[in-house]
Amino acid sequence: MYGWHVANRVTLRFPPAASGEDTVEFLAAAAETMRTIFHAKAASVLLADVTTDELVFEAVSGEGAEILRGRRIPIGTGIAGAVLASGQPVAVDDVRADPRFATSLAEASGYVPTELMAAPLVHGARTLGVVEVFDRPQFSRFSLVELDMLTLFARQLGIAVGLLREAAMPARAGSHAAQLDRIAERLDTADERQRHAAEGLLADVERVLEQGR
Repeated sequence: MYGWHVANRVTLRFPPAASGEDTVEFLAAAAETMRTIFHAKAASVLLADVTTDELVFEAVSGEGAEILRGRRIPIGTGIAGAVLASGQPVAVDDVRADPRFATSLAEASGYVPTELMAAPLVHGARTLGVVEVFDRPQFSRFSLVELDMLTLFARQLGIAVGLLREAAMPARAGSHAAQLDRIAERLDTADERQRHAAEGLLADVERVLEQGR
């Protein structure tokens, strides 16, 4: 099992291989966890759909959830789009004063926040999406320490999303199998020195995979 632990308070786990329904449930739990940790009015998880150049509200907890959940917006929209493009987390004390803020989208949801934090979801060299946390009327404004905490949370969530996506790609497994078949064919015609070196590399790969189990 993989998982994360935030501020020694909440642990959220997910299966290495999951169905689409499992992923939806997992992301919904992530949004709810963020909202609870930061005592926020709302939290969302947006994932990038590179085939349509859109950001998708995959999970929303709190204010505006019913309207925003599942909604698609152009990939560069709002502060979330800016964070996706830059790969850098941000904390904004007054969103109305920020020219990046998607005011029309917020108004359409029926909830216009005052402040927010946002952080990118990163897996390897790819930025897969963005998480956002909005408002907490009973507490002080978001601090840099909390932005660091959200960034750590987002980093681990990004790894989780990346692994879930890879587990749901049978074509990728087929591609790997084809690669291994080609390697086996070349080994048959390789000289002793080449075969010995290749077998050593394959043994190293096998050890890495065994360690990840």
